[in-house]
This record gives sequence, structure tokens and C-alpha cells, in this order.
Amino acid sequence: MAGTYSQIYLQFIFVVKRRDNLLKREWREEVFKYISGIISEKGHKSIIVNGVEDHVHCFVGFKPAGVISDLMRDIKNNSSKFINERKFLKVKFSWQPGYAVFSYSHSQVERVYDYILNQEKHHQNKTFQEEYVEFLEKYGVSYDPKYLFDVVK
Repeated sequence: MAGTYSQIYLQFIFVVKRRDNLLKREWREEVFKYISGIISEKGHKSIIVNGVEDHVHCFVGFKPAGVISDLMRDIKNNSSKFINERKFLKVKFSWQPGYAVFSYSHSQVERVYDYILNQEKHHQNKTFQEEYVEFLEKYGVSYDPKYLFDVVK
């Protein structure tokens, strides 16, 4: 809409079903580029998409006409289809239900970008579960631990 101005920065975090380590290094970047394209196609700005074997972080300049749940649905549906059609894996790929989303101010953009850029290094010292709970607690998000992780047993 003409005359509408916004500055909305959102970080999305979502995980591979059962937290399997399926996002292999040799094709992970191709998937992240694809996810970035989905974000742009939906009219948002993809600032950075990165992650490790079991989860992804997307940092997005979000347009106010967008619906957060619609964007996540499109990212997860289309990227899992992309992975499966290219037969990157011998098993069917899918994402775990749900996601986390956090908002940031403009002054935090560089810090969040650097954090997402350095995911592999970061996860040498901290597990995804520790990171995820830390985010929830830092932002005061109430949660029930029994619904957080669908983990491989």
C-alpha cells in the first residue's frame, strides 16, 4: 500500500524432523539459496539463511502485509519438496512441525547477521537444544519442554 513504511526484522529457526543430521554440507548451501528465493518471492527481504545439519536460521526483512505462518509454511513445504525432488537423500526429508520467530531492532541487524553466519563455529560450543531454550528464555517465551523437540531416540 502506498505510504506504508516499515522496518521489521525477524529471525526464524526451524529444525529437521526428529532433529536428524540430514542437511549435508555438500548441498546445504543450495538449499539455503532456495529458501532465500522463497523469502524474496513472497515479497520479503532475505538478509541471511544459514544453519547446520539439523536446523536453519532465516533472518528476514519482513513486509507488514505478510503473514508469518504463511511464510514458514511456504518455506518448509517448498524446501522439503526441493530436497526430495533432487534426491539429496535416500530417505524422505521433512521438517519438524513448528518453528520459533523472534523480532529485532535495526541496531541489532549486524549482530544477528554475524551470529547466523557463524552457525558451524557457534555449535562447536553449544548444542541446538541449549541454543533454542536460551532463545526462548532470553525473550520470555513460555514453553512446555515436552513439546520442544521431536528427537531421534
